[in-house]
Amino acid sequence: MHNQTTKLLSVGGVALGGGSGVKIQSMTTTKTADVEKTAAQIAALQRAGCEIVRVAISDEADALAVRAVKDKISIPLVADIHFSPKLAVMAIESGADKVRINPGNIGGEGEIKYVADCVKAHKIPVRVGSNTGSIEKEFLKKYGRSANALVESALYNVNILEKFGVNDIVISVKASDVKLTVDAYTVLANRTNYPLHLGVTEAGTTEAGIVKSAVGIGSLLLNGIGDTIRVSLTDDPVKEVYAAKHILRACGLDEKYVEVVACPTCGRCEWESMDLAEKVTDFVRPYKKSAKIAVMGCVVNGPGEAKDADLGIAGGKGSCLIFKKGEVYKKVAADHAEEEFFKEIRLLLDGE
Repeated sequence: MHNQTTKLLSVGGVALGGGSGVKIQSMTTTKTADVEKTAAQIAALQRAGCEIVRVAISDEADALAVRAVKDKISIPLVADIHFSPKLAVMAIESGADKVRINPGNIGGEGEIKYVADCVKAHKIPVRVGSNTGSIEKEFLKKYGRSANALVESALYNVNILEKFGVNDIVISVKASDVKLTVDAYTVLANRTNYPLHLGVTEAGTTEAGIVKSAVGIGSLLLNGIGDTIRVSLTDDPVKEVYAAKHILRACGLDEKYVEVVACPTCGRCEWESMDLAEKVTDFVRPYKKSAKIAVMGCVVNGPGEAKDADLGIAGGKGSCLIFKKGEVYKKVAADHAEEEFFKEIRLLLDGE
């Protein structure tokens, strides 16, 4: 278990590192210069649970739009920059709370110093991101496509920023290969105390991407590694946030949520428990409370298997049992079960 506490930073007032809890990030898919669409997507991400959002800065219009976007949102904004030190500086001066750069493609030391001076003047953090597509040739030649190559590339670029007085740094070492990603972050965690941004890059479409991210990010978090996470999906970024929340919960790192447990069902199930489980999951998603609700397929084992649930339901032919803490509370007709169960859920969560 990696227990080292990383350096505490502030990203637009949100604590990052230093044992402050794992923060959820995502990235917009809109053109940043389209202020209304970008702000609307960020609002949707925030409602889903996103705590820090990243936007792409591809041109001057994007960089200059940062201020207008920030005026419409209430979570920290990170400007994602490649190739142009000028755009990095413009985005920072437009109010970015943090920048993500790869010093290896920004230019020489003069260009990096230009960005570093601006970062220092505005007192914001910078993320140095290395991935398998941006490893310098010298490290590829020495280490091959490996965890050591990723780590050495990242730390080399960190050292350049440190040379110019930048010390509020977040590091990422991403690969699309899950094992390589985990190995790289494990090595990196033993080489630095800077906060680490976790992710499996280019993870893929929804189903495959969630699985790869859960395995990679989850295994690192369970070993005490990671300060902020982004689940990369080729899909609506809101789904990235939901996936990130599920990963944190599965790792025991998010206690303020309503957990819905449901059995996989079998031939004994004689009612639409799957449908109800989906409806309950959607209903409780916005709540920030610690509670456990169970939707079980049959009355044979339902209350017993979900004995620790605050509230549960188990179905049978023509009727369902609603139970609390494993004890049967009341029996209801199957055609009224959903209505009655939601009444109990509202009572549990809202006190209504």
